[in-house]
Amino acid sequence: MTFTRRSIVLATLVLAATGAAQADTWPSKPIRVIVPFAAGSTTDIIARAIADKMGQSMGQTLVIDNRGGASGTIGQQAVATAAPDGYTIMIHSSSHTVSPSTFAKLPFDTVNDFVGVTPISSLPNALVIAPSKNIKTLQELLAAARAKPGTINYASAGQGSATHLNAEKFKMAAKIEATNIPFKGSGEAVTEVLSGRVDYYFSPIAPVIGQIKEGSLVALAVGSPKRAAALPNVPTTAEAGVPGSEF
Repeated sequence: MTFTRRSIVLATLVLAATGAAQADTWPSKPIRVIVPFAAGSTTDIIARAIADKMGQSMGQTLVIDNRGGASGTIGQQAVATAAPDGYTIMIHSSSHTVSPSTFAKLPFDTVNDFVGVTPISSLPNALVIAPSKNIKTLQELLAAARAKPGTINYASAGQGSATHLNAEKFKMAAKIEATNIPFKGSGEAVTEVLSGRVDYYFSPIAPVIGQIKEGSLVALAVGSPKRAAALPNVPTTAEAGVPGSEF
């Protein structure tokens, strides 16, 4: 089987591997899985879990290669320029489709240089803040932002990432000013929010559920249209008083 373009997500790769194995015993060597975010990010956590299970199923090693930076475009380029032989794949977030809108020029084509295999998961984001900020509700955060316009900031996992877009939609709906502080992944973003150096973060729930339960982070709301099953007592941003902010 000939691979003419690169894969952008994994999940049901076993379906593609079946045809390859019949033709030329693919995979006959380890497969590189590029994650365009830093280790510890939500995409990285998901990728490692999937790679482990898929490796067991396929009888071949899947090696995670973190290529964080430039809002995921470094990893995207690495995949776009790799040999189209099925041994370099990528697990990315929805920001892959946003790249052409957030960058004036890219060294790859997000449509023609990649082949999407399947969506893997859909995870809501939680707006988290450090207890040291003494803000316990979403309305208190909005009051603080409006009291001193332009002084509030928020973390994101990179320009154009889902965390960035969620925060921007919320900011527009709430009619507040807040500055984006981009990082290479959720791990760095969460660290800065925990320290209090950055005010808040629309974080995927997986990297922060432990901190929320232990009280080192406060979840003010979730950005999804419905409440998250993992945080049933946390309201949506719309329920908390910001209609039109759902992401």
